[in-house]
Amino acid sequence: MTPGPAVDHPIVDADGHIVESIPLVVEMMRRVAGHDVADRFAASVPSFAARGADLLAGLDVVPDRAPGVFIPPWWSVTANTRDRATAFLPSLLHDRMDEIGLDFTVLYTSVGLACFAHPDDAIRRGACRGLNTYLAEICDDLGDRLTPAAVIPAHTPDEAVAELEHAVEVLGFKAAVCNNVVARTEPDGRAWTDVLALDSPYDYDPLWQRFADLGVAVTVHSPTMGLPLRQSSSRYMFNHIGTFAAGSDAFAKALVFGGVPARFPSLHFGFLECGVAWAVQLLFDLVGRWHKRGGANIATLDPRGIATDEWDVLVDRYGDARFADAAIRRSMLAQSDNPPAELDDFRASGVRDPADLTAIFDRFFFGCEADEGTVGWAFAAEVNPNGAVLQPVLGSDIGHWDVPDMRGVVAEARELLDDGRLDAAQFRAFTCDNPIRLHGGMNPEFFSGTPVADHAHALLNPT
Repeated sequence: MTPGPAVDHPIVDADGHIVESIPLVVEMMRRVAGHDVADRFAASVPSFAARGADLLAGLDVVPDRAPGVFIPPWWSVTANTRDRATAFLPSLLHDRMDEIGLDFTVLYTSVGLACFAHPDDAIRRGACRGLNTYLAEICDDLGDRLTPAAVIPAHTPDEAVAELEHAVEVLGFKAAVCNNVVARTEPDGRAWTDVLALDSPYDYDPLWQRFADLGVAVTVHSPTMGLPLRQSSSRYMFNHIGTFAAGSDAFAKALVFGGVPARFPSLHFGFLECGVAWAVQLLFDLVGRWHKRGGANIATLDPRGIATDEWDVLVDRYGDARFADAAIRRSMLAQSDNPPAELDDFRASGVRDPADLTAIFDRFFFGCEADEGTVGWAFAAEVNPNGAVLQPVLGSDIGHWDVPDMRGVVAEARELLDDGRLDAAQFRAFTCDNPIRLHGGMNPEFFSGTPVADHAHALLNPT
């Protein structure tokens, strides 16, 4: 196969990864949040255990795995020597950006997934504050080629607003990631999963408002490993496949049904490391269900509209003696006649017709790795509802086990173009324009002072 012509646009990585030095992060937590938080955090996350490392929890014997106790990630960092150093050292990544083929990257946390999901309030908040301080310091003066995303704990809107404001206004972050699912346990022991934007015990609108006020896109990156159906005690890959997509799907549905995009029309949402296939399916499902149950359409399902005379004729003709009893017939008519007070599930969404649903998806962006084979589905306007084109963004995931060589990321993404699965305009949208719109659409100065600045300015200011 002969590669196609060189691309004439920047390559923007919407989801690179930094791998944090656990001992140094814990020391920063100690400095920022105190000894108790640092010590308890270091001892509470089994993913950081290691063989023969003095400053990490020991792993002398692999514990037996009980059913329902999910196996934590292991060997999750690249074993390529130079790439491993690059993942830990943003200054080395900065020097290698041209070698890797990236013009700019937004770096997301690795350890932060454990920080913002921690069930202990003090550990969660202190760990995130310490981690954000670490990220700000280690990425300082590298902003022309990379920027870190702050880690925002969202167990309550108050804690999320406090950390978001500190990260942006004090530490200088331009990007932020928050957990979009929260595992909660009620006093009676009932466990459930809160998706924040719908049916939550908390009102998260103040958080969405602060994201909008500060010009920061809402990006989410929560794993669902350990939740029901992702609790293998022996297979990490069983738990990992689809983990981010499952959380993103739940959060996206909550946003739509909860009406968050309707109330905050300037907000952009990024669903990272999850692919786009689930989003195409979700849009189909939402449109299909709106036609059947949205708005006034729900009235067609009201059993009180059934013609009882015709009903009796049909039962007389096709039913036997078992259906002769009038009470039986009436119960069949009433079956599932158990409506709630509010009949329209789309009542808060702001959706009045299917085009409104596709307009919501115009502000959703979907992180796809370079080897994601379903990116083309986002652009299948001839198939997608209302001719919709979704917005995938390239997320390299550099630093983790699924990128064997950082220098191969762009070439692997380029195969989508060379193989004809994307045309040049679609490839540009995937690797450049969509990542710029995700962040630059919220903050026009996001890419100022970077190699992407001129392209971003022209894209965001087409006049």
